[in-house]
Amino acid sequence: MFTRFKKKKCCAADDDIRSELENIILVGNPNVGKSVIFNHFSDSYAIVSNYPGTTVSISKGNGRIAGKEYEIIDTPGMYSLLPITEEERVSQSYLFNSKPFVYVHVVDAKNLQRMLPLTLQLIEAEVPLILVLNMMDEAADRGVEINEDKLSKELGIPVVCTTSIKGEGLDRLENVIASYEFKPVENKVRYSRGIETAIEEISELIRSEYGVSKRTLAQLLLQNDKVAFEKITENNEDVGSIRNLVAETEKSYADPLNYVITIERQEFVNDIVGPVMRTNKAPEKATTITNSEDRKTGTPLREKIDKLLIQPVTGIPILFLVLYFGLYKFVGGFAAGTVVDYLEGTLFGEMINPWIIESFNSLVPYPVIQDLFVGEYGILTQAVTYAIALVMPLVGAFFIVFSIIEDTGYLPRLAMLIDRAFKKMGMSGRAVIPMVLGFGCATMATMVTRTLETKREKIIASMLLSLAIPCSAQLGVILGILSFSSKALLIWAFVIGIELLFIGFLSSKVLPGEKPSFFMEMPPLRLPKASNVLIKTYSRMQWYFLEVLPLFVAASVLIWIGRLTGLFEMAVRLFSYPSQWIGLPAEGGVMFLYGFFRRDFGAAGLFDMYNAGMLTDINLVVAAITLTLFMPCIAQFMVTVKERGLKIAFAMAAFIFPSAFAVGYVVNYVLTTFGVVL
Repeated sequence: MFTRFKKKKCCAADDDIRSELENIILVGNPNVGKSVIFNHFSDSYAIVSNYPGTTVSISKGNGRIAGKEYEIIDTPGMYSLLPITEEERVSQSYLFNSKPFVYVHVVDAKNLQRMLPLTLQLIEAEVPLILVLNMMDEAADRGVEINEDKLSKELGIPVVCTTSIKGEGLDRLENVIASYEFKPVENKVRYSRGIETAIEEISELIRSEYGVSKRTLAQLLLQNDKVAFEKITENNEDVGSIRNLVAETEKSYADPLNYVITIERQEFVNDIVGPVMRTNKAPEKATTITNSEDRKTGTPLREKIDKLLIQPVTGIPILFLVLYFGLYKFVGGFAAGTVVDYLEGTLFGEMINPWIIESFNSLVPYPVIQDLFVGEYGILTQAVTYAIALVMPLVGAFFIVFSIIEDTGYLPRLAMLIDRAFKKMGMSGRAVIPMVLGFGCATMATMVTRTLETKREKIIASMLLSLAIPCSAQLGVILGILSFSSKALLIWAFVIGIELLFIGFLSSKVLPGEKPSFFMEMPPLRLPKASNVLIKTYSRMQWYFLEVLPLFVAASVLIWIGRLTGLFEMAVRLFSYPSQWIGLPAEGGVMFLYGFFRRDFGAAGLFDMYNAGMLTDINLVVAAITLTLFMPCIAQFMVTVKERGLKIAFAMAAFIFPSAFAVGYVVNYVLTTFGVVL
């Protein structure tokens, strides 16, 4: 009955591109299983995450149900049609401009009372709708029973119970979709007289048709939704009258209209949930970390672990353990050491590249062209080798670790743990996601900053990623270089940490904009699923490779042009002056220039200078600190230009370049003056 097709991905910017196929649009809160259902329909992978923000780009795929082909669309997580986060704004915009065959609203069955308000909003929007009660296994474990037939009659829409992760109920969902016919549902929610009157009067002044009903649009206008006002101002002469109606209605209530409407809608939800849902006091089974109980106190084990993860006294040591074993030992030790040594040194260095160089030189006898493709910084010998043999293993190892802690539900708890500290730097706890990703690859992490709520947060996060977060490639090399002394490592980590906190705090005071708010879904703790971890890792590595490889190729071309024109040598001489200011020999300029094109290359050049006896132990620490704080690699810089714009990217560079050498100068002066022995 059901045939699957390969999925394609698109960004929110592509929303105006319409498919000729009828659409089935998945909507709902984050972490309710939308992406799992999407994958079932399209037989293709969208990242299933335990934190909001993963599917900011809307995923699309084709599927055939009962002989008819549809386009399946997975929208970002949303809690309400009134958006707060960027994900909700993207989803709301998509809803305003879509007229699908049906919306499939996926909810977490055990949290039905909290999620039905969005269902009622969609019913009020007069859109074709099917309600999916997902995660029924977890609901059963908690003793929750739901009468889906009675709920269906109460709402007037089809209701289907599923456990998508196990595939249970999905065949029935397909049957319901195949036989679905849209029938207008009588509005269930009635607000207080003042709000109802305002809704009716505003609805009469709305001239155009949108993807949602005039009643829904009127509610959003009463709640001062910016997007709704932008919609009606396009071709409407009554905007002033509408604003006056909103202002008059606000005067009639002591509380904000947003609060009043939300409370009145929730009261109606409570009346619905009471008769259709029952919670038994004693669940029949307890088999996972989510619902295991301590025999002595009866306190769920999940709740005990939750407290350990979010309390600073225990949460910070746990974080350090995760960083030590996950990043330092696995990524920095195993991946950067064993795997990269074999791939870069043996496989590419001794086998593949010599053959490529010999074959290419025999086919192309022109030295200039040879230098571009198989020279020291050639496209084949540097860009491809760098992407496959060096970066891919490091990023892949990091993605494995990241996917594991992501699947367990640890990331939202980490965000809660450090939210207060991040607020001091002008960001919310949500920023922990790109910041942690930055230790894998700052280029990719810069792309992920688009999930942050405000432009101010995005700029601060991009700035800190460029300034003080070493990627796994650079981190692995620097950890290896400074491993001769625990004191050297401690000084390096202390200075980088202080710089991160200080610049973040300074940025929060200097940059204008709203203070960040923290709003994040807290999923239950779960044991990670191996297949899910592996699929996510593969998907991310594939995406990363396709996104970043062209940037590496561009870097090789720029180096080739620079060497060909003499600009490269001029840049080396230019960098020799600040190198000498921080106590290094003039040859250190090469190291910093190489570091811009390849962060680990700069660190490797540092190591070569140390082995050649050109650097003292203090020089090594100072250079490692300066190199870490120095300009990001060219790939990250180009992505920053893409995400933040040319003006902001160059402003960051103009600050980072001198500040890195200023910090190096201070560290060199302190260590030299006080005669620190490493």
